[in-house]
Order: sequence, then structure tokens, then C-alpha cells
Amino acid sequence: MGAKLKIAGFVALGAVAGALTTMQLQAVARASFTPLPLEEMQQLAAVFGMIKSDYVEPVDEKKLITDAISGMVAGLDPHSQYFDKKSFREFREGTTGKFVGIGIEIAMEDGLVKVVSPIEGSPAFRAGLKSGDLITRIDDTPVKGLSIDQAVKRMRGEPATKVSLTVFRKDEARSFPVTLVREEIRQQSVRAKMVEPGYAWMRISVFQERTVDDFAKKFEELYKADPNLKGVVLDLRNDPGGLLDGAVGITAAFLPANTVVVTTNGQVADSKATFTSAPEFYARRSADPLRRLPEAIKKVPLVVLVNEGSASASEIVAGALQDHKRAIVMGSQTFGKGSVQTWRPLTAETALKITTARYYTPTGRSIQGTGIVPDVWLDETAEGNVFAALRLREADLDKHLVGKDEKKDDARTKARDEARKKFEEQQAKSKEPVKPLPEFGSAEDWPLRQALNQLQGKTVVASKTAVERKAEAKTE
Repeated sequence: MGAKLKIAGFVALGAVAGALTTMQLQAVARASFTPLPLEEMQQLAAVFGMIKSDYVEPVDEKKLITDAISGMVAGLDPHSQYFDKKSFREFREGTTGKFVGIGIEIAMEDGLVKVVSPIEGSPAFRAGLKSGDLITRIDDTPVKGLSIDQAVKRMRGEPATKVSLTVFRKDEARSFPVTLVREEIRQQSVRAKMVEPGYAWMRISVFQERTVDDFAKKFEELYKADPNLKGVVLDLRNDPGGLLDGAVGITAAFLPANTVVVTTNGQVADSKATFTSAPEFYARRSADPLRRLPEAIKKVPLVVLVNEGSASASEIVAGALQDHKRAIVMGSQTFGKGSVQTWRPLTAETALKITTARYYTPTGRSIQGTGIVPDVWLDETAEGNVFAALRLREADLDKHLVGKDEKKDDARTKARDEARKKFEEQQAKSKEPVKPLPEFGSAEDWPLRQALNQLQGKTVVASKTAVERKAEAKTE
């Protein structure tokens, strides 16, 4: 591993499926630096001087430098990024799972904010908000017309400040106001329940600092409630990734000790590493969070559900369990984000996140641009796929990391454009809004029903239309 490697990982949650699995390498200054190209640096200085002297109005020098750094890094690939003070704070919030707000998991429905689930113990939970509630106003601002990110920003804020919501509860056909006091919230990245006697559903929405601990706690609770465990569905759909050690820990829960989970390989020595199911690779504290799990978890039949939104850390989990033949992977081909980002502090409040390696499944597969191909293909609903063809993948992103012999997939781009056009035409003719997909884990969840059928030895209705996307050319 090397003494410099510090097992951890950080993810920026945002555009591009928000999916950036990372390793944190110890931030040390390099012993030597590459000489700077003198002529190009002189040009940069000249442009800086011209802007300062000739631009139509005064320009802040610090902003010019920040914009130059941001542009230089953004030109590399979709995942390298310069963090200024604000984005660095948001980045750290995403990895710790802690933020200041009211404590609800949300989605959009008919242009309104829908409460998917209040976080237990949060202000929203204590105020009695329920799954399915629709938020129509945030303070004095109507929600209609806001994006989900804009709505989130209005509900978050400083600790001990108030936010007023207008809530419509459909099953009671009434609206009511509620005022909540913001406080620090710890997100729940793991949800779990017994969907049928003997069959557990465990969903991981993102890999954060406490994901492995929370997973172990919830599995233990389920096992105590029903020790006659016959099967588990591990749901990684729309999981954008997250902390690398979280992915290793979840995989380790189902594998024998010291089994290879993922390897990484890059230009510098620190980026060449092998991660196994040993506690040293996932335990953030001295104690192993998986130590209390029953031995049954190593043998219980397992299905992993994935889709186009499963990326990065979730692809590591699915790929490792598939390679070791520990699980049946069902769903659709995953996002294909197989690169590693390292973050290095620049100041106390700024940092650089830069792509340093590719990661590989235990059998040596690079899934960069390709993703994990499921063992059993499933549609989103009983009627077929609704949104799958419209979703972007890693290979669709500008400047994505590719093999030297890769050719642009014009056929896929054309198919996606045609699917989008057809979808828009159908919506223009229809007076009804797009019906959202059923909530994951609900009785109407078609892929979950097929996963249970697989575990129970019943007939599985596989997709008849899904087609594998071909791999990119490999680069070593």
C-alpha cells in the first residue's frame, strides 16, 4: 500500500450524476516540480495585465486568478475540480452526510417538492411531516418554477434560524403552514426493511462516512426481527457513489476476509493500490463495524439492483460481488465512472480535486465509460423503460477519460436524441404530466419485484429491449 496512502474517500455530489469515488492521498508537497513553460506563463501574465488595464470596468484580481485555476482544471475531465471556499464547504458536507436544514429527503412531483421521507429525529420529523406531503411554498416563495436545487438552498441555512413551509397533504385534501427551526442534520444513506417474511431490502443512496456503521446496525435489526433470512436485495439504483472505504466496507460484509474488492492504478506510486475486505480498508474507527453481523450474511442469497444512475462507488460494489459470484446483478448497465479522484488542500478553505487513477474490479475489468453489465436485464416498469434512454452516462460527458483508440459512439448519441424527441412529442400531445416512477422499495417497484422473484425461484420478467453498450478501448 505504501506509507503515504491514507484510506478514505471523498465525493462531490452534483452534476454528472454526482458520482465521484475518490481516495484521499496524504497531502504532501512534491519533492520536485515540473519546470513551468516560460513562454506560456508570459502569455498568461500578459492576458492578466491586459484585463486589469483595458477591461471596461475594474476586475477583482483574486477572481481572475480563481477563474484561471478553475478553467485550467475543468479542461482536464468532468471530475477534476477546483474548490473555492463555498464549494469546498459543500463538498465536505456531502461526504460527512451532515448539513444544516430541516431534515427531509425530497423529490419533485408536478413541479412541487415531495417529501420522500422525513429523517428520523429531525425538525421535519418532530413536526409530523409525512412521506407524500407536497411543499407548495417556502417562506414567501412559491415552489412552482423552482428547481430542486433552488428549493434545497431555500430550506437550508444557518443553525437556529426559522423557515416557514406551506404543506399540502393529499390524503387529507388540506393545506397547512408549519414553521421549522433549522439544525444540523445527519443524512441517512441506508434504508432497510423486510419486504416479505424472510426477504430483506437494503438501499444505499450514497456512500458516506457512517454508511458502513449504519448498514451493520440496520442489518442486525432486521436479522433479530426475522432470523430466518432467505434472501437480501441490495439496492444501489441511482446511487451516485461516494466514499471508497464505504464501498469496500459494504462489499466486505458479504465476502470472506481478505478478499480483493477493487484495485487502482495510475501514474504515481500512491495511486497503485489493492483494497481488500480486511477491516483496515474500511473501519474508520478502531473497532470493526461489521464484527457484530451474524455469519448468515456471508451465505444469504443476494441480488444487487443497479441502473444507469448507479455510479462510481456503487459500481465498485456491484462489480466485486459479481466477479466473486457472490450476487446476481440485475437491472440495467451502470453509469461507467471508473476513475479515481484525489483531493489536495491548497489553503485552509480551498482545495484541488484531480483524477489520479482508474479503478479495476477483482478480475481486472476497467469499467470506465462502460459500467457494470447486469446478469439479468430489467425494465424500469412492467410497461418498459420510461426514462432510461434519456439518461446521460460517463461516455456521454465532454472530455471524459477514454482509451486511446476509442471512437465516438454516434449510434448511442443518435438513439438518445431520438428517444428524447419522441418523449417530448408524446408529452406535447398528452394533457397529463409525466407519471413518475414508483418509489424505490414500494409495492409498485417493478425491478424489486423481479429481484424477489429471482431469490424465490419464481419467473423473472427480463427486459426484451435492453442492449449492451460496448466497452471502450482499454488503456493501461
